[in-house]
Amino acid sequence: MFKKVGPGVLIAAAFIGPGTITTCTLAGVEFGYALLWAMVLSITATVVLQEMSARLGIITQNGLAEVIRSEIRSPFLRKLIIGIILVAIVIGNAAYEGGNIGGGVLGLEAIFGPKGTDYYPFSIGILAFLLLYLGNYRTLEKVFVSLVIVMSFSFLITAWITKPDFKAILEGILVPTLPQESVLMVVALVGTTVVPYNLFLHASLVSEKWKTTDDLKWARWDTFFSLTLGGLVSMAIIITAAAIPGGTVSGVLDLAKGLEPLYGNAARYCMGVGLFAAGVTSAITAPLAAAYVANSCFGWKAGLQDYRFRSVWIIILILGVLVMSLGIKPIEIIKFAQIANGILLPFTAIFLLWAVNRSTLMGRHRNGTLANVVGVIIIALAIFLGVKGILKVFNLF
Repeated sequence: MFKKVGPGVLIAAAFIGPGTITTCTLAGVEFGYALLWAMVLSITATVVLQEMSARLGIITQNGLAEVIRSEIRSPFLRKLIIGIILVAIVIGNAAYEGGNIGGGVLGLEAIFGPKGTDYYPFSIGILAFLLLYLGNYRTLEKVFVSLVIVMSFSFLITAWITKPDFKAILEGILVPTLPQESVLMVVALVGTTVVPYNLFLHASLVSEKWKTTDDLKWARWDTFFSLTLGGLVSMAIIITAAAIPGGTVSGVLDLAKGLEPLYGNAARYCMGVGLFAAGVTSAITAPLAAAYVANSCFGWKAGLQDYRFRSVWIIILILGVLVMSLGIKPIEIIKFAQIANGILLPFTAIFLLWAVNRSTLMGRHRNGTLANVVGVIIIALAIFLGVKGILKVFNLF
């Protein structure tokens, strides 16, 4: 059964990046266990959408962007939509790649201290480059499975070390509450988990592993298992952060340092290893996703070793290393990425729901009534989050 785990692990690795870890850390510090229900909601929405994406990829053997190109008849509308997708995901991933590498750097600092900080970004960049350049899909899959296992155990053990109140945890999961000034944090928790580029990435990845409708059950198992594990990791970070007294933590490195006097070096090193693994996995998946999207948008039909495919992820990776190494803060690019993702998530979810309901595409594997109802609710939530995110960027909320 576990041999069938694959693409879902890459999706889990993609959303458990430094941004997710930071958001979960702040949620735990500021609100304790009270927002654990929001993470359960986020994972549920992610599982539903990613299952649709995986099903579409297996049935059509195409990426989501390729389906858009083939199904939209108007040339102008098709080019406009493909252009928005390409710009939003490629530029957005380039903007956030610096943060992914930065997360790995923080992990190394937690383990080894600040010595060699100048070399850490290059080390992580070279590691990501080698894994992407030398590896085929099966190699990358094994690397991701290994890194996600390391990351999961690191964060889960760290949470266990903090001796949490399991009754309070259960209450935080089952009883939704909105403490004062927690609305934006809920928006952030959902927004950092339901990632638009993962819908494109998943549809492309499943066709690398599975070719027939008989594999749908394994794709569902893979999606459910991997994303649930990712959700447990995120919840473990919230639980760990809730153990820090006084709300003195402002980021993940402070969390690692803050745990040291309370629980000894063990928690700090577990956190550091987990953060390093999270940074490396995200530093690989962001360029990989951008390459897959470009591949689909331009209709290259290129494999992982194709120079066009490689050129996209190499550019994204170089930009990320430069941003981190030179201390560049691409605020305007990141703002653009936030706006683009705010627009792209509901748009992508709407098109995905439309595509998986088309009998000409999906045949008897199209959506059922329950999946459609849940999908509509998720789209409404995505629109709400997108509007909130855009307003926040322009300081209107």
